[in-house]
Amino acid sequence: MERQAIRRMEQKTLTRKQVEALGTALMILERTIRDMGHRFGLEPDDLNLDLGPLGKLM
Repeated sequence: MERQAIRRMEQKTLTRKQVEALGTALMILERTIRDMGHRFGLEPDDLNLDLGPLGKLM
C-alpha cells in the first residue's frame, strides 16, 4: 500500500487532501500493526516477511 501511495504521489495523481488522508491512514495502520505485534509478543522484525523476489514486506 505504501509503495502505491508513494508512486501516486510522485505521479501527482492525488490531491493535497488525499495525500494528507493517506498519510494519516498509513500512520494509523502502522500503529495498529505495532500494537497487535506487542499484544502477541512479536517484534517488528518478526512481522517483516520475506516475499522472495518482491523483497521484504516492510
